[in-house]
Amino acid sequence: MRLFANANYDFLRRRRIAYLITLMLTVPGLLVVMFRGLNYSVEFTGGTLMQVESQRPVDVGAVRNALVGRGIEGAEIQTFGSDRELVIRARVAKEGTDADDTQATGAALRQALDAVLGSGSYTVLRTEAVGPKVGGELRQKALLAILLSFVAVLIYLAYRFEWRFGVAAVIATGHDILASIAFIGLVRLEVSLFVVAGLMTIIGYSLNDTIVIFDRIRENLHLRKREHFEDILNRSLNETLPRTVFTGSTALGSLLALAVLGGDVVRPFALLMLFGVIVGTFSSIFIAAPALLEIEKRWPGPAARGHMTPKAPASPVRKAQPLASGSGAAGPRGR
Repeated sequence: MRLFANANYDFLRRRRIAYLITLMLTVPGLLVVMFRGLNYSVEFTGGTLMQVESQRPVDVGAVRNALVGRGIEGAEIQTFGSDRELVIRARVAKEGTDADDTQATGAALRQALDAVLGSGSYTVLRTEAVGPKVGGELRQKALLAILLSFVAVLIYLAYRFEWRFGVAAVIATGHDILASIAFIGLVRLEVSLFVVAGLMTIIGYSLNDTIVIFDRIRENLHLRKREHFEDILNRSLNETLPRTVFTGSTALGSLLALAVLGGDVVRPFALLMLFGVIVGTFSSIFIAAPALLEIEKRWPGPAARGHMTPKAPASPVRKAQPLASGSGAAGPRGR
C-alpha cells in the first residue's frame, strides 16, 4: 500500500492560512502563560519526596484524594517497582503554612497514608527535601539546554546544508517551542522534568522531520536546475509527504496509548508529545519551507541561484482584430 504516491499539493500557496491558524492557537496560550504563569512541579518549586512500601497493593487515586484533603494538591504519585511501593513528590498548599517546610509536608503525607493504608501497615524507605534554590537552578538549566540545542542545530545544518537552511529550521523549531508552551498554559499541564523531556523530544522530532524535507530540497536543487525554487519546495514537500504522514501516525498511535494507559505521572508527557508531533509535522511543512523561501528570496544561496527568477506569467490571449475597410488580403503584410 502506498498512499500519496502522486501527491501534488500546493502547500506554499496556503501558507498564509497556516500562519493564521498557528496565531489563533499560539497567541491565546502565550497570553495565559504571561498573566497566569506556568504550573511548576515540585522539582522546580521545591518540596518533599517520600518513598514508601506498603504491605498490600496501594490505590493511587485514594492516596491522591487523601492528600488533597490535607492541603497537598498536584502531588506526583507513581508506583516504583511494584504496586506496593510508591514515590510521592508533594508540597503543602494550605494558607498560613510554609510550602517549603519539609516537616509539615512529611507530617501531612503520613496522615494521608495512615488514613488510606492504616497506621503501621507501611514503611517509609526515604524522605528527601528539594529546596526552591535547587528548583531555580533546574529551571535555568532546562532553559539553557533548549538554547544550546538551537545553537547546535544551527551549526550542524550550516555545515551540512547552508546557513539559510539552519535559520529556517531554527525558526520552525522556535515556533514549535512557543506553540508547546502555549499548549501547556492552556491545558494547565504541570511542568515537571517529564514535561521538559517532552519539550526536548519535540525539538528532536520536529528537526528530524525538517531535515528530511531539506535534504530532498537540496537534491532537487541539483537535479532540476531549470525549475523555479517555489516549485522545487512544493515538489520536495509532496515527495516526502508519505514518510511524514506515516512517521507521524505511528508516533501518535504509541503516544495515544501512553496518554490513556500511562497513568497520572506519564500522562502530561504523552499529552504534550501528542500535541508536539502534530505541531512538529505542521511546522515542517508550513513554517520551515516558507521560511526558507523568504530567506532565499532575500539572500539566495549558491544552490538556489538560477531558481529564483520570477515565474513567467501566462501569455495573454490576443483578441482578433477586425479587417480594415477596403482591405484586400486577410494575411499579414507582404503576403
